[in-house]
Amino acid sequence: MNHHIDTDVLVVGAGPTGLLLAGDLAAAGHRVTLVERRPHGISNMTRAFGVHARTLEQLDARGLADQLIATGTPITELRLFRRLTLDLTRLPSRFPYLLITPQYEVERLLEQRAVSTGVDFRYGTELRELKQDTDQVTAEITGPDGTPTTLRARYLVGTDGVRSAVRNALGLPFPGVSVIRSIVLADVRLTEKPEGLLTVNGTGDAFAFIAPFGDGWYRVMGWNRTRQVPDSEPVDLDEVREIARLALGTDYGMHEARWISRFHSDERQAPAYRVGRVFLAGDAAHVHSPAGGQGMNTGLQDAANLSWKLTAVLRGAAPDPEALLDSYQSERHPVGAAVLRSSGTIVRLAMAHRPLLRTVRALASHFLNTVRPASAKAMGMISGIGITYGRHTRRVPDLKLREGRLYELLREGEFVLIAPEGTTPEPPAAPTTPVRLVRATWTDPTRRTTLLVRPDGYTY
Repeated sequence: MNHHIDTDVLVVGAGPTGLLLAGDLAAAGHRVTLVERRPHGISNMTRAFGVHARTLEQLDARGLADQLIATGTPITELRLFRRLTLDLTRLPSRFPYLLITPQYEVERLLEQRAVSTGVDFRYGTELRELKQDTDQVTAEITGPDGTPTTLRARYLVGTDGVRSAVRNALGLPFPGVSVIRSIVLADVRLTEKPEGLLTVNGTGDAFAFIAPFGDGWYRVMGWNRTRQVPDSEPVDLDEVREIARLALGTDYGMHEARWISRFHSDERQAPAYRVGRVFLAGDAAHVHSPAGGQGMNTGLQDAANLSWKLTAVLRGAAPDPEALLDSYQSERHPVGAAVLRSSGTIVRLAMAHRPLLRTVRALASHFLNTVRPASAKAMGMISGIGITYGRHTRRVPDLKLREGRLYELLREGEFVLIAPEGTTPEPPAAPTTPVRLVRATWTDPTRRTTLLVRPDGYTY
């Protein structure tokens, strides 16, 4: 090994995406350094509240799903625009629901795992610049005391959010548009408890979303067409109450705000998720409206896709390392673009003001309510269950096998080869040569096929 290398992978940004990625790589035996600009401490100032079925499956493959489910509440119906109801119990998953739990619960579990697998955490540390050559990435970082340090890594991954220092250092553009200005966020107490667990509605002039933290506090997100002001404009509880009354017909007796802020929502995507030995994932690669709750989920699935590919290359187990690493871009970039489209459509219909758009919304709602294949496709997209990578690379459901559930076997972080009883076949051709293969057997003796499942739960 080149003695100049300080770490195998340098991950920049300790949000959910960076934590999952770092934990995966360290669990596979690599040296991982995770730098985070903020001081240590998990913030409650996060916008994500929903964990979708596919993300729960990825967490299940890491032994974390049951712990996370204990922190939240499942909801089995997604209601959009008052008229449209998506019945999540029809999802073909062990987790046929949307789990409502704050992002900090996800971060807490992923951080515990990353610490236990030996990730080297460096908080209060900022990336200043990076250079790369054919063998390594050289990163200039400054610690909490401002002292500059040089870190050399085999690979670097930017999971450092919308204002990504990694993306900026690469000189990559972040093209897109601002979708909604002047969204207010607040943590409040309510005198009256909302009927449903998740309260959301849009009237065309306003929309609001209320979700419980589970401890008596509620997160409110809202927008008012008639009050479009810069993010720097102060916001108070009266403004939040007014938005709730406009969108929901009541403010549920809102009082005692512990935190209020104003932000705007963009739709942007980096043209490249890979530049040489540097990768982007999560909000550093793509950002979209909060509609559909897909942001954090998409980032976590970026990490699950990239981690095993980096592992295969670092282990020397990829016959064509460049092609395998390029497949991160070819698989995940179209997913980011699709999420931009679907969340953008939801938010534009929710904000529909003109009669034509409102008619389109009514027709779309009726179509999805009555045509089951269409609603199944919509749920597959939003939940992540329906995401495929091309014609052949599909998600494998949680199969019951002689050795246990598939997603329990995936906890090894390796490929799983499922074969008929009494056979020990060679793995089918794949872009990696599995170093450690988990072998499993169909419970059905009539199944005579073999199936190679990637560590992220997809098959070639």
